[in-house]
Formats: sequence, C-alpha cells, structure tokens
Amino acid sequence: MSKLGNLGARLHRGEISYDFVGKRKIWYGISILITITAIVGLAVRGLNMGIEFQGGAVFTTPTKMSTSVAQAEKYADEASGHQSVVQKLGNGSLRIQIAGIDTAQSDKVKQELAKDLKLDPEKLAADLVGPSWGEQIANKAWEGLAIFMVLVTIYLAIAFEWRMAVAALVALIHDITITTGIYALVGFEVTPGTVIGLLTILGYSLYDTVVVFDSLKEQTKDITKQTRFTYGEIANRSINGTLVRSINTTVVALLPVAGLLFIGGGFLGAGTLNDISLSLFVGLAAGAYSSIFIATPLVADLKEREPALKALTKRVLAKRAQAGAEEEPVGAPAAAGDDTAEATPAVVGPRNQPASRGRGRGRTSGKRR
Repeated sequence: MSKLGNLGARLHRGEISYDFVGKRKIWYGISILITITAIVGLAVRGLNMGIEFQGGAVFTTPTKMSTSVAQAEKYADEASGHQSVVQKLGNGSLRIQIAGIDTAQSDKVKQELAKDLKLDPEKLAADLVGPSWGEQIANKAWEGLAIFMVLVTIYLAIAFEWRMAVAALVALIHDITITTGIYALVGFEVTPGTVIGLLTILGYSLYDTVVVFDSLKEQTKDITKQTRFTYGEIANRSINGTLVRSINTTVVALLPVAGLLFIGGGFLGAGTLNDISLSLFVGLAAGAYSSIFIATPLVADLKEREPALKALTKRVLAKRAQAGAEEEPVGAPAAAGDDTAEATPAVVGPRNQPASRGRGRGRTSGKRR
C-alpha cells in the first residue's frame, strides 16, 4: 500500500487525526480575511466584463500578421478611443475586441485599423455584438444560480437536516465570492465561459461537502446514548476519515485545469482559455477548502447549541475528568487542606474484580496437600 493510502486508512480508523473542528476559529478568521479581500477587489476594481456583456465590435485580421499584439492594441485604442483587447490566434491572425462602440463607429474604426495595419479593409473581418445578448446571458445565469441554491437547500434539509443545509449554503456563497473577487483582482475578462465555470464549481464543491455530511450523519446516530465523544469530535473524525479522498479528487480535478490555465493560456498564449480555466481552478480549490474547513465545523457549531448535545458534552467532559482522577499515581499526596482524604490502600489489578471470600486465608501459597 502506498504511503498516502496507508495514511488514509489510519485516518479512517481514527488512529491519527488533525483537529479541524477544534481549531475552527482559525479557519473562520482566514476565510473572513480572504472574503473581505475579494469584496474589496470587487468594489475597487470591479469585473472586467467581456464584449459579450457590454456590446461592441470584434475585428479579425488575416493569417500570418507581422504586427505584434502590443502594437495592434495601440492602433485599436487610438482608432476607437476605447480600451481594446487583442489576442493572437493559433493561425497567426489577430482578434481585436473593442467594447462600447456602435455600427457607425465600427465602420470608422475598421477603416483606421486597416490603414494602420496596412491591410485592405475588405480583408479585415468585423462582427458586431449587441449588449442585449450578454444581458440575457447574465440574467439567465443569475436565475439559474438562485434556483440551484434553493433546490440544494431543500434537498440537504430533507436528506440530512436544516443545519447542514445552512452550512452548505454558506460554503457555496464563500466559494462564489472568492472566485469572483480573484477575477476582479487579476483582471481577467468575464465571458460566458466564466459563467459556465462558476456554475460548474458549485456542483463540485457541493459534492465534496455532501461526502463529509454523509459520513457525519452515519457516525452520529444515537449519539446521545454514549458518553465517549462529543458531537464536535465525531465531526472531526468524519473530516479526517474522508480527508485523503477529498485531496485525491481535488488534485485529479485541478491537474487538467492547471494545464489549461498555465500551459494553454499562459505559456502557449491561448487567452481564450483563461476565462473558464481560472474560474474552475480557483473554484475547485476554494470548494475543497470550504468543505473541510468551513462547512463541517459550522455544522458542529450549530449542532452543539442544542440542549441535548450541550448536556452530552457536559457528561463526556465529566466522565473524562472522573477517569483522570481515578488514574492518579498511587501514593500521590492529598491536596492541601483536604480533611476528607483517607489512607485507603490502592487496588492493583483489574477493576471490579470480586474479592475472595476467605478461601485460603492464612494458607501459604503452593499446591494443596
């Protein structure tokens, strides 16, 4: 068995564990800090909405253009008076996007660009994009997101309970906020592909959370009938038991997405891959984090407020305190001022062993004669 597989087996059996639930205030603080940074990024920089949402014109040059991307951006900015986005396609042609111009402006920009790029205007392809199309996409995306959230909450409340539904909903909002905030900070263009990526990560994040919740539900059946573990400790065991599985699925999912983002979009220059790959990469990582560090500890917080589980925690702690007192070293001095201490001899051997009834009293050890 591999080292990772052996670690997973030991975590599942409870031989080793990390106290995720006990240190939940640290994870909450980290998440709040990241979320605030994302919200500030959204408020200050805003999202760089693509041409599909703003409307504008897209110009495509013939293949094998000698003009650099930076030079083409300069020509487009001067011709339109707007900020442009230029991408070099695989066949050597340039794709020039200019948002916020109408049909009359696009004809003028096309003539200017053709002149600067030393092209025949007829060879410079132009496509107009209306803002209404992008607005419809955005509205449908928001509607789909709202319906998804409502259905997920109802399902989790029925399949598990309302506290788990609330925790999962908080984790999903956490993932969306962080992903959109990083988009604002990085400045990547938001396109329909970005919307698809955002909706995709919600399902993955929810899957990871439900795996832990299912284990937790199974292990907390009749929890109040025992006095060995508190709810938080069992929740921590559930996280540890599924930890290696969560890591494996996250790494396997992140590898191809990282290839799209860093190799395809970064090294090879295929900028059209950045819009969906960044949302998937950040969302998958945030989803794995929230399912381990946010969702389950939050469920433990909510559950341990119940009177029955509060009483269970008191019983467990009292039993441990009693067991600790009984296991004090033999001959330990009594506490100062304790007048009730008695010189009772310690019993060595198994507890609750019945005392003999005088058999062999005064008789030396050995075989009977």
